[in-house]
Amino acid sequence: MGHREDMLEVIRVAYAARARGDVAGLVAAFHPEGVFTLVGDKSALELTGSVQGHPPLREAFGQFIANFDFVKRDILGEVVEGQHAAVRSRLVVRHSPTGKTFTTEVLDLFRFQDGKIVELTEFADTAQIKAIVS
Repeated sequence: MGHREDMLEVIRVAYAARARGDVAGLVAAFHPEGVFTLVGDKSALELTGSVQGHPPLREAFGQFIANFDFVKRDILGEVVEGQHAAVRSRLVVRHSPTGKTFTTEVLDLFRFQDGKIVELTEFADTAQIKAIVS
């Protein structure tokens, strides 16, 4: 897989599954050995760190979806080069347990293998997330 539109379509399908709360659909976009990393200091925010493989991805994404509803996503920019893509988004997020809604930006860095996401590294405002969940 090296075609820009094919890679962006996989990303869009994954984002749509996330927006619907469809854990299975989201995990299906990932390679069986796929890795998701939320960048941040684990001692400051438990949600940060990495998970690898479909079962751990299902568990992690299930927890994220249960706690954080992505109300709206605006894609602000996309860059694709080789097997890599970067997507900058503005999100309106609702923290389900408290009902608090906030707007934030995230940067997702993707690496593809065999037409699937083999690595997703997400940069989010973890200080803002910590303030919302605390």
